[in-house]
Amino acid sequence: MSDLHYSGSSDSSGLKTAILFGAVIALLAANVYLYIQVDQTRTDMAALRDSIANEVSGLRDASNVTSASARKTVEELKTQLDAARQQANQAASTAKAEALARAESLAKQLAEEQRRQAQQVSSQISEVKETAQSANARIDTVSTDVTAVRSEVTNAKSTIEKTIADLRQVTGDLGVQSGYIATNAKELAALKRLGERNYFEFNLAKSKRPVKVGDITMQLKRTDTKRNRFTVDIYADDKRVEKKDRTLNEPVQFYVAKARQPYELVVNEVKKDVIVGYLATPKDQVARN
Repeated sequence: MSDLHYSGSSDSSGLKTAILFGAVIALLAANVYLYIQVDQTRTDMAALRDSIANEVSGLRDASNVTSASARKTVEELKTQLDAARQQANQAASTAKAEALARAESLAKQLAEEQRRQAQQVSSQISEVKETAQSANARIDTVSTDVTAVRSEVTNAKSTIEKTIADLRQVTGDLGVQSGYIATNAKELAALKRLGERNYFEFNLAKSKRPVKVGDITMQLKRTDTKRNRFTVDIYADDKRVEKKDRTLNEPVQFYVAKARQPYELVVNEVKKDVIVGYLATPKDQVARN
């Protein structure tokens, strides 16, 4: 019985020892692994420091090169700026001198132009005075001429009125009371001024074909210079009217379709194969050319 108890106690101690030993072994193995990892980490850190140091050194060198280049560029820019400032100052001095010279030239031109314009104005004033004097003289002359013209117009009006008063009113060959009859150029001019009818003067020679007078045509057939008689054919509205053995200053009357009052033919002079006179038509009738 006691042998069995002792034997059981021994087995339990051995198991604990084995477990403890195993734990120690595992701990040693873990420490070895951690040591290896720490050593590897140290190696990696050293390599990283070397790499960083190299990069920092490279950056420092590059920075030094860049700084030197920048300083050189700055110096060059300063040099160029100084040169540009000098050129600008020189240009400003030159421009200022040119501007002053230009201003002086313009001032001289202005003074010369003012002097010239003053002379021109003075000359124009003299011309205006002379023109005004001449105009006044002309006005006086024109006033005199107007007075003379008014006098002439008054005299002419009186003459025309007297001439019209002397005109005759006779009955035509159709038995119609005629208007005033003109026997010469002076009386015909007075009739035209009176304006009661349209007047067309003619100098009609004997011919084989009718001749247009106003808006009709006429053909002289014969003349009798001893008795101052004539025969003429009148063509109007496609009709022929013969006026035979009519006398000097006789109103030879005939009608046309478009007129209520008769047309009148007056011969003031009878020559060999020629008659001279005028055609009178109503005022509201316009002759067609």
